[in-house]
Amino acid sequence: MKQLALAATTLTIAAGAAQAGGLDRSYTPIDMIFEKGNYAELSFGHVSPTITGSDLLGNPISNVAGEFGLASAGFKLDVTEQLSFALIYDQPYGAETRYGGSPAATLLGGTFADAETHAVTALLKFQATDRIAVYGGPRAVKASGAIGLGGLAYGPANGYNVRFSSDTGYGYVVGGAYEIPDIAFRASLTYHSAVDLSMMSVENGFPTAPTNTETPQSVSLDVQSGIAKDTLLFGSVRWSEWSAFTLQPPVLGANLASLDDTITYEIGVGRRFTEKFSASLSFTYEDGGSDDLVSPLAPTNGQMAFSLGGRYELNDALTLSGGIRYTMFGNALPETGTPDTPRGNFSNNDAISAGIKLGFHF
Repeated sequence: MKQLALAATTLTIAAGAAQAGGLDRSYTPIDMIFEKGNYAELSFGHVSPTITGSDLLGNPISNVAGEFGLASAGFKLDVTEQLSFALIYDQPYGAETRYGGSPAATLLGGTFADAETHAVTALLKFQATDRIAVYGGPRAVKASGAIGLGGLAYGPANGYNVRFSSDTGYGYVVGGAYEIPDIAFRASLTYHSAVDLSMMSVENGFPTAPTNTETPQSVSLDVQSGIAKDTLLFGSVRWSEWSAFTLQPPVLGANLASLDDTITYEIGVGRRFTEKFSASLSFTYEDGGSDDLVSPLAPTNGQMAFSLGGRYELNDALTLSGGIRYTMFGNALPETGTPDTPRGNFSNNDAISAGIKLGFHF
C-alpha cells in the first residue's frame, strides 16, 4: 500500500505549470529515498499552458506562455540495512514568457523571460528504528536565463534586455520521517535550503557585472495513511519563499523579479484495483497574493488543479506510471512602476500537463 501514494504523486512531475508557484516546476521531489530495496526511475512530463489577456489600452494579448517539457531521473541504493543513498536529477525552476505586439503601440509588447535550471541532489537516509528515519545531503543547482522589457508601460526602459550566463550554486536538503508500517502511515518533513547564484550579466549587448540572486528556501510536509483495505489517503503542504528571489542587474539597478511567497496544498486518494494496477485522484490548491497585482513575467495569481494517475506493474521489477493534470490559474493584473500600476488583465487561464514514469527495482 505504501507504493500506491508515491506512484500517484510522482505523476504530477509537471505540476508547476507555466507560472504557478513563483517559478516552481518540479517541486524538487525526494520520494525516491523511501522506495524499498535498490531502485531507479526515469520521468518525463509535458506542460501546455494557455495564458491570455489584454492590456489596459484594449490591445489583446495572445498566449504568453510557451509549452515546455520536464525530465527527472535518479537511483536509490541500500548501503546497509539502516543506511541508503539516493542521487536525484530534476529541473526545479523555469520560465518561458513572451508578449506579442509592438513595443511602440502596446503596454507590454516585446516583454519576455526565459529561465532554465538543472539540479542534482544527493541524499543519505538513516533508518534509526522501524518508525523513525532522518535524511539529508547536498544539492547543486545550475541556472541561466534572459529577460527583456518591452512596451509603453516601461517608459525609458522600453527595449532593455539582459542575459544571465549560467552559474552553479550549492545548498542542502534535510528532513525526517515517522512511519507506522502496519497501516502504511508516513509523515515526512523536508527542508530545501536557498541556493546562492552569481550570474554574469550582459545588458543591452554589453557585459557588465554579476547579478547575485538565490533560489527560494522551502519546507514541505507530506503525509499518507491507509484508510481502508487497498485504499490510501495522502496530502502535502509546501511553503516556498519566493519573496526572497530577486534579479537586479548592475546597470539597470531595478529588481526584475517581484514574486510572492507561495503555500501549496494537495490532498488525494489512491486505490489498488488489482494486484498490478492502482490509480489515484488528487486536488491541489495554491493561494494567490494579497492582491491581484503580479509581475508581467509571471502573470497568474494562485491555482487549483485536478490530477488523475495510474500505475501498472509490468513484472516483479518494472513499473509504468502515467497521469494527466488540469490546472486553473487565478486571475491576475500585471503591473509595472512605483507605485505598482496595473497594465493588463489576465483571466480564465489554464494548463494541461501529462507525465510518464518508468521505475525499476533491482
